[in-house]
Amino acid sequence: MSSHSLEESEKSANVRGFRTLDSSPSEMGMSKKSLEKLENQLTVEDIMKLQDVLMPPGLKEFVPVNRKAFIDRLVTALGCGAEEEYGDLFDRIDVTRDGFVDWDKVTTFMLLGHYEKEERVKTSVVPQWGDIVYLPSHHKEPIQSIVHLTNSHRYLSISKDGWMSVWGENLKLQKTLRVATDSVRLRDLWVTSMIFMANVNKIAVAFTSKEICFYDPNSKEEFSWQYKLHGLCHTLICMHYWYNPEDGNEAILTFGDVSGEVNAICFTSALISLFERPVTSAEEQETTVAISWLELLRGTHKCCFTLNHKGHSREWVRQVSYFSNLEAFISCATTDINTIVLGWKEKGTTTLKVTAFHVTEGVNAFDYHPGLNLIASAAADHHIYLWNPYLKVRPTGVLRGHQASVLTVQFSISRKQLFSFSKDKILRIWDMHHQLCVQRLAGIFPKPLEFQTILYFNELLGHLFTTFNSQLTLLEMKQEVGNCLTSHEKPVTCVLYNSHFKQVISSDVGSTVIIWMIETGQKLKQFTRCHGNSEITTMTLNDTETRLFTASVDGTVKIWDFNGHCHHKLNAGMDQAAEISQILILKRSILILGWESKITVFRMDTLTELLVQPSKWKGKAQHHNDILCAAFLPPQTLATGSYDGEIVIWNNNSENASSRFHPCLNQTLQLRSGGANLVTCGASGVVRFWNSFKCQLLSEFDAHADALSIVMAVDKKNSFLITGDVNGCIKIWNIEDYCLNYSDVVMTQLPPMVAAIQPHSDCVNHLETCTQDGQLLILSAAADCSLVLSYISGSVIGVFGQDEHWRIGKRSPPPVIKLPPKEEKTPNQKPKRSKVCPSVTIDDASLMEEDIDSNSRVDIWQTTVLGKTFRESRIQRRPRPQLCTWEKVQSPIGTFSSLHMEDLEKIIDLTKPDFLQNPHKYFDGKTEEDYNEKQIFPTAPETLKVAFDEKSLFPKELLDREKKINLLHKEDLNVIKAKANGDGPRLKARQLQEIAPENKLGKR
Repeated sequence: MSSHSLEESEKSANVRGFRTLDSSPSEMGMSKKSLEKLENQLTVEDIMKLQDVLMPPGLKEFVPVNRKAFIDRLVTALGCGAEEEYGDLFDRIDVTRDGFVDWDKVTTFMLLGHYEKEERVKTSVVPQWGDIVYLPSHHKEPIQSIVHLTNSHRYLSISKDGWMSVWGENLKLQKTLRVATDSVRLRDLWVTSMIFMANVNKIAVAFTSKEICFYDPNSKEEFSWQYKLHGLCHTLICMHYWYNPEDGNEAILTFGDVSGEVNAICFTSALISLFERPVTSAEEQETTVAISWLELLRGTHKCCFTLNHKGHSREWVRQVSYFSNLEAFISCATTDINTIVLGWKEKGTTTLKVTAFHVTEGVNAFDYHPGLNLIASAAADHHIYLWNPYLKVRPTGVLRGHQASVLTVQFSISRKQLFSFSKDKILRIWDMHHQLCVQRLAGIFPKPLEFQTILYFNELLGHLFTTFNSQLTLLEMKQEVGNCLTSHEKPVTCVLYNSHFKQVISSDVGSTVIIWMIETGQKLKQFTRCHGNSEITTMTLNDTETRLFTASVDGTVKIWDFNGHCHHKLNAGMDQAAEISQILILKRSILILGWESKITVFRMDTLTELLVQPSKWKGKAQHHNDILCAAFLPPQTLATGSYDGEIVIWNNNSENASSRFHPCLNQTLQLRSGGANLVTCGASGVVRFWNSFKCQLLSEFDAHADALSIVMAVDKKNSFLITGDVNGCIKIWNIEDYCLNYSDVVMTQLPPMVAAIQPHSDCVNHLETCTQDGQLLILSAAADCSLVLSYISGSVIGVFGQDEHWRIGKRSPPPVIKLPPKEEKTPNQKPKRSKVCPSVTIDDASLMEEDIDSNSRVDIWQTTVLGKTFRESRIQRRPRPQLCTWEKVQSPIGTFSSLHMEDLEKIIDLTKPDFLQNPHKYFDGKTEEDYNEKQIFPTAPETLKVAFDEKSLFPKELLDREKKINLLHKEDLNVIKAKANGDGPRLKARQLQEIAPENKLGKR
């Protein structure tokens, strides 16, 4: 086999397989071997040898061979590979199970395989689009420009009359505002172009009034301009902006006008200031600044300079751009001469040196691919011309296929494809390697007779915008999966495990819920449009695991059974859209969090109608930002975390906050027992362990370096912590003995890491742990549309929905087995707890099980009297009804299987002890009846010697003190009455005379 084919097979295996960061070389080799098929490794020489095997020398016809002969001959002829591989190849060729194969079967099998491979490659090359979407807008005039704000992930569209629409990341219209300039009345306003200056976060808008206004999109005041460049010689109709990603101070603003002139403003300190401000007071620094074009030409502003050329002979410049790869300015016009002009900068002069390309009938638009070094031009003669920037004699290629004038073109840089749109409303996608049309989209666009159009493709997000006058349409490219296995058509948002039914439940952004079998990975049920077209953000199960709660961005939570029937709909958002991040089900209430700073609660006793309204949370709002997560520790401790990183501890019974603390941005909370009972994670990839009762940070460590955000899960026994990041990496940590004791010093040591794997190629959205057949497993859902099942050791079992079904119980024993160390103990020595336990690998565990002699195993139920008796009683007992059947077969090897057990000896007669045979020797001779005679007890008057009274019950000191208190109380009452009657002093003297004899008696 050639080295080239081996390298290709290794690359293919790396693409299709899962990357394990801590896998051993043997494991990686086994994974590659299992993923790469034998027929894909065969070269042309190997196929010729295969032909000779099926047609021996001296024969003119192909001879059928059976399985054994096929394996033996191929092993001898090819000299590589294992017999199991050739046997598997024979079984896949012999699909009819005839027991033999011939040359016709082999060639048919290989041709079908190559056809399927070609179809897969074709689907990966041709973009797959969703349905066209007509975006609602308030534009009444034709749309002039569309820009994408990379820092805030928003889109802006502006029409000719100055109305600007702001679209959110979810492509929903957020607001509409009006841009204006003080030099023109609103009814006379005409916008020609708009660009986004990403490095300085500003928007530049050109008007027919021969001026450019610069706006700040994040300004808290009304949308007003900060800079205004006025006094231009001609009206601008197109603009382009470029900045150096390595040095943001270096930027170039290029624009073309109706006179065929191309001008450029080269900024040298854009991050400091675009233009120099006049020397004024500090209070006037925030005012707007007007700059004259004549000032720039004279070089008054030292932070910028200008360049220009007049290469289009007074024809309108339709498009202009600057490309740093060429260090040239490219522009086009609809004229036969100087159709495409390249302007090159020369030292010592502000006039650009030009190179021109000529196209009959002119060019409407162009684009440049830096990797291919090609300029594609949309010509009015129905063709697309491809140019090398350094060869102006003739085009290097011509793309033919459009039947009308081509209006616009744009490259897909990563896919090396070209999008073109013609006047007959047909969109074509061209493969630039073969220069062929691979896709044609027609009949889906609006049908106006006369229209003005713009084509804008956001390659990063796969959004293709097209405009037809004031109408804006969107085509969204489906995510390309290639050879990667997927479980959902859209990114998976949440995953749950139902231990009652032994099923896995997953949801995606397309509002689809799928139920899987965990034993095999097969799909059982699928429920679509659970919340219409709204994304399902999170899910949870009730305590009995018979009801499924799903939450959506539409602000509702629905309660389902597993037959797909919706029992209740919780109106958490109060008829408003709300991005719910978590549902927490308690004993008497349901808490819903995610979109506001207060807790939304539903009481269990209110779940009587289909539509349920929220109840009132008793406590006051404590968070200052949106609450994203919560965790509950029985019996009454509730912890909530908000977007700004603040954590609040609540008493769930009173619903009042008891404490609060603020570490950093948190997005996930998990409660555990021990010294640290609260685990938090979120931004920057840091995990923290807290003691919630003392509000004390015990430990923090960097789980995922340079990660923007992470998610986590903790198993029910609090032994393992699983974390996942935005890159698809998952790490498993052993926290069984981590942070168990309280300490005033914050620990930064990392817990032992069990494994680090990367089963996903995109952001991990949710993690869950489950136990199946006595093994702890990990469920991970990610934005790459896959749902993966893994062992706690880090090895991947498979992807839900894959063709090959897995078997968890038969595939592999537990990855790590802990054995207690053997110690010699003295009779007075107490057993010690082992701190270090040796581990046995998977291979060692399998060898240990094979070394046990099956004859040495003792059947306790057949060889012991106790076992026989218990078994008979169990057989005669009425069987209990079972909720589910268990397919797990218990191993006959038990804890006491190595002990030698014999039958108990039967005792025929027992010898009575002497005290039973001769009771008179040990007792006084009285019988039991003599002791049971009725005894007569004396009555109470006969035994009572002293009459009962209060003085005999309490001590004398207590009685005297009570008497004195009563006298003082009586004195106070008499004084109050005397003051009211006016004889206070005389009454007080009389009371003192009464008290004096009493004091004398006390002293005696």
